[in-house]
Amino acid sequence: MDVSSTSLRVLCQIAESGSFTAAAAQLGYTQSAVSRQAVALERSAGATLFERRTDGVRLTRPGLTLLRHARTILESVDAAERDLTGGTPRTELVRLGYVPSAGPVLLPAVLARLARTAPRVRVTTREGTTPSLARALRTGSIDIAVLTSRPPHRPPDGESPRLHVTTAHDTELVVAAPATGTFAGRTSVHVDELVDAPWIATHSSSAEPLLGVWPGLPGRGRIVHSARDWLTKLHLVAGGLGVTTIPESLSPIVPPGVISLQVQGAPPEIRRVLVARLPGTATPAITAVTQAITSTFQS
Repeated sequence: MDVSSTSLRVLCQIAESGSFTAAAAQLGYTQSAVSRQAVALERSAGATLFERRTDGVRLTRPGLTLLRHARTILESVDAAERDLTGGTPRTELVRLGYVPSAGPVLLPAVLARLARTAPRVRVTTREGTTPSLARALRTGSIDIAVLTSRPPHRPPDGESPRLHVTTAHDTELVVAAPATGTFAGRTSVHVDELVDAPWIATHSSSAEPLLGVWPGLPGRGRIVHSARDWLTKLHLVAGGLGVTTIPESLSPIVPPGVISLQVQGAPPEIRRVLVARLPGTATPAITAVTQAITSTFQS
């Protein structure tokens, strides 16, 4: 089988992105170029590597087999390049992915803790949703990920073998509301009072669920502003422009002018924070990062 490192990188990116279009955007190629690479790779492998579906692209069993080898090959190519250029790292690199809610509070604390406890571990980070980070773990583009799950806490993805998952923390959802106006001076709110509230939410889909409207809200929420990052959402709340749902763990970064309300009249909404990696024995560096994450929640 005659394949290039470029075609193997395309394979990895398609597996991670879940579509030819998204892979092309990440690689800076046209969609047609990625499609041609995919066809050429299948021709060279003599097997169907991609399952083309209406909701995207998934790797077939032969595709997953080639993916495992592709990661090893590309790591060797990258190592050879570092050796030839004199850029061999003196520290061990860990590529960490994290969901947006882990960024403002957890990430700085974890990196500060690692600087004290494991100074030879160098961490690079990237943000993503739980589904996209699970794909990134499978393709080998990250080493470890902070994910979230909701009851009944199923595995992060349906692939086999299952990812190795460690529970780091359970956090309850609350509603962030302006300190003035309808809910001023309160610490709780009945879920029925939220039905007509103006909501600040993140665009979401069944494949990429993100917070915004209260999950147990009876009826459809009235979304007046859509924003992805927490800083924007919370400052819109502070400006009296709506309410939004946040994990209670984000309370330390809530700006002035925002109050957190417990929701009554509905079951508690609990989200579990997970640390995930590929199955098998973890390297000492990945173990150090995992311990730093779990210890940060315990402190």
